[in-house]
Amino acid sequence: MSSHTPDNNRRRFIKLTAASLVAAPFAEVLLGGTALAADMVTETDPMAAALGYKADATKADKRTDTTALCSNCTHYTGKPGEANGPCAIFQGKLVSANGWCSAWLKKAA
Repeated sequence: MSSHTPDNNRRRFIKLTAASLVAAPFAEVLLGGTALAADMVTETDPMAAALGYKADATKADKRTDTTALCSNCTHYTGKPGEANGPCAIFQGKLVSANGWCSAWLKKAA
């Protein structure tokens, strides 16, 4: 009876090859340095309408704090000074930095 020892180098090569084939379609997105375009939230979007979202905060009837804007909300993850940015409430869709909705929560300093 012959003893067979596994060829670890061959197994490693096969695993790496398989992983590379699975990851190849995502390489352009991950390494390309360009972000995928995100959609803007519209005021007629069902969730936006339920939260009273307005792209122009001055038109929001229920806003009581005149300093409340998407840009200074905890859920807003856009960069300072940009016109639009992602919002965690709207599943990463873009909102206007000058917008407002009833989910507004002051960003901690």
